[in-house]
Amino acid sequence: MTDIISLMNDLLWGSILVYLLVGVGIYFTVRLGFIQFRHFGHMFSVLKNSRKSDAAGISSFQALCTSLAARVGTGNMAGVAVALTFGGPGAIFWMWLIAMLGMATSFAESTLAQLYKTRDDDGNYRGGPAYYMEKGLGMRWMGVLFSVFLIIAFGLVFNAVQANAIANAMQTAFGFEPLYVGIAIALISAFVIFGGIRKIARTAELIVPVMALAYLVLAFYVVFMNIEKVPEILAYIFKSAFGLQEAAAGGVGYAIAQAMIQGIKRGLFSNEAGMGSAPNAAASATPYPPHPASQGYVQMLGVFVDTIVICSATVAIILMSGEYVPHGEVTGIELTQRALSSQVGDWGGIFIAVAIFFFAFTSIIANYSYAETNLIFLEHNHKAGLGLFRLIVLGMVLFGSVATLPMIWALADVSMGLMALVNLVAIILLSGIVVKLAKDYNQQLKAGKVPTFDANDYPELKSQLEPGIWDNTKADDTTK
Repeated sequence: MTDIISLMNDLLWGSILVYLLVGVGIYFTVRLGFIQFRHFGHMFSVLKNSRKSDAAGISSFQALCTSLAARVGTGNMAGVAVALTFGGPGAIFWMWLIAMLGMATSFAESTLAQLYKTRDDDGNYRGGPAYYMEKGLGMRWMGVLFSVFLIIAFGLVFNAVQANAIANAMQTAFGFEPLYVGIAIALISAFVIFGGIRKIARTAELIVPVMALAYLVLAFYVVFMNIEKVPEILAYIFKSAFGLQEAAAGGVGYAIAQAMIQGIKRGLFSNEAGMGSAPNAAASATPYPPHPASQGYVQMLGVFVDTIVICSATVAIILMSGEYVPHGEVTGIELTQRALSSQVGDWGGIFIAVAIFFFAFTSIIANYSYAETNLIFLEHNHKAGLGLFRLIVLGMVLFGSVATLPMIWALADVSMGLMALVNLVAIILLSGIVVKLAKDYNQQLKAGKVPTFDANDYPELKSQLEPGIWDNTKADDTTK
């Protein structure tokens, strides 16, 4: 089994996805006119009115927090440490690069998810890649394939990864038995996920901003205490990314390849751009401005915050600590704990344990919400079978808390790769619609209007859209 998983990983990440992710990121960056750079400030402007919602949807801020809850977790703390250990510091450069390109990819997939969203039995907005594959491409079979991969990845495997990180962190910091930690996580998760998508969104809205801010404040403190090392560390990252650090020792090509593969893999696991996960949260929102592209801007910001800000904070903590050893035995969350403890004292390891608990816990509930949406898609927007599925998810949380790290990470990489593969094909096929929507949004913005989507302007799309979703959009003020 391990050999099969390794073979699939090598095929996906060594031959296909590395090039596809970079290529799709470049494609959307160019076709959208470098939107992530030109409209960098507008991402923050959209947040000004992001607390608005209606009876059918959560607010844009809740959608952002839900997607950040899924993004900000083990990928930011354990994943960065894994990338450093196996790919060297150069992996961080490629992690940054895939995030910058991925912002444009995220804009595309989240805009499409908003456009093609539907309502479930309870009247709540639902949507995501499976829905735009069915409605936009007329390929339900493709949506079914994506949904199955997502349910395996987010409902099962990724939740095992998050539980594994919490259990390891708690054992390192407090000596708690992983099984008991797993039971506690499962019970707390059950309380939230049985409350439905709105309870998940409210929980993420409360926890994520507070924990992210606390983690960043501590990281800035570490950087300030070691400010003289910053130029040296940045040089180390860039030299390693292009094999200059390894040139004297030989094996430059291998070093660059490992840095690229690890950086892109861990970057995708962390920011999820192009994977097709965050669009499930984006589709649940009541957007403001009332235009599908506004959610594209919100989720672009999510990629930036996750990788460029929070992952970089972990990089700084590890590389400034002296604890980092290339290809060393200590990796994952333990390396991050040791690194912070060496900078601020023993309580640093306890802080990481607490931070990873909250980050990974919110990831578990957000991951579940994505899986729930795709299960509902498979059941034609009905909610039968959710109770049993919730119990299976909680079982995977228990399993993850006592399983070994390498096997879980390998399973996560395969499931994530298959999801991304299907989604990237779909958004390329729908790229013309993304460009039209972005152009429409920005023309209205330039004219001083609040961008508003009118389905009547797109007769070629109207038959694909859910009746009643986009019929009555209107704006009530003017964008400055």
